[in-house]
Amino acid sequence: MNQDDELKIPLLPNLMTAGNLCCGFLAVLSVFYGVMEASKTGTYNFIEAKKYYEMAILLIFGSCIFDLLDGRMARLTGQDSPFGREFDSLADIVSFGMAPAMLLAKAVLFPLPNNVGWGIALLYLLCGAMRLARFNCLAVMPKKPGDNGDFTGIPIPMAAGFIASLTILIINFEETDRDIGWWKYLLAATMFGLSLLMMSKVRYPSFKKIDFRTKGSIWSVLAIAIVLVLLVRYRYAGPVVVFSLYLIYGLVRPLISRRWQKDIEWEDDESEPEMKE
Repeated sequence: MNQDDELKIPLLPNLMTAGNLCCGFLAVLSVFYGVMEASKTGTYNFIEAKKYYEMAILLIFGSCIFDLLDGRMARLTGQDSPFGREFDSLADIVSFGMAPAMLLAKAVLFPLPNNVGWGIALLYLLCGAMRLARFNCLAVMPKKPGDNGDFTGIPIPMAAGFIASLTILIINFEETDRDIGWWKYLLAATMFGLSLLMMSKVRYPSFKKIDFRTKGSIWSVLAIAIVLVLLVRYRYAGPVVVFSLYLIYGLVRPLISRRWQKDIEWEDDESEPEMKE
């Protein structure tokens, strides 16, 4: 491989990763704009801040979609590359590490005493960065027999999605982001627990065998369609349920029979495992 070949990178997958990074950057900006707009008059105005916080959360969800598409495109077109893996991790630390950490630290965790909220947000960011670094190290190591491409520890996009969806549900339920009572302790405990779970040895399915060529039964298509309808109908509660199911599934997965696991994960025995988060 000459130098010119090394400079060439797959276009479409990395454009999706760039979209992921842009959404993450805009999400961080939205958090700052929310705090600035809410404090303009000298007294904190949640109504002004809410639209920016909701935009930040929607942008985090947008990053999740771009993150899902970049890996699928890379595998579908046979363009998986070391550059794409590294670029993807750098984008993830902004979109799923910095953005959720800033959202909770500047908003709902801000009232916690002695800067505890900032400390928990920083722990989440550090664990997310180390989890991505560990993933990249494992990706280049020789695969062991029986390795099916599972994630070790909950993936940071799923952790960020869970935090974002739970945050938007709570602030809409309470109609404030500061005086939310015991909810702030629940969010703090959730972020702390997800930080530990990202660094844990709990194995989560990657669902990377599911792509644009995957075939399913009519019942699976119907089930997915119903889930999509419920997500639209219950746009605040729906995402929390979906992310919660994934989180819980990883914890109870060892207790589920291998046959059920294959059905749930749409696993094909003939598929080759691939690594790209």
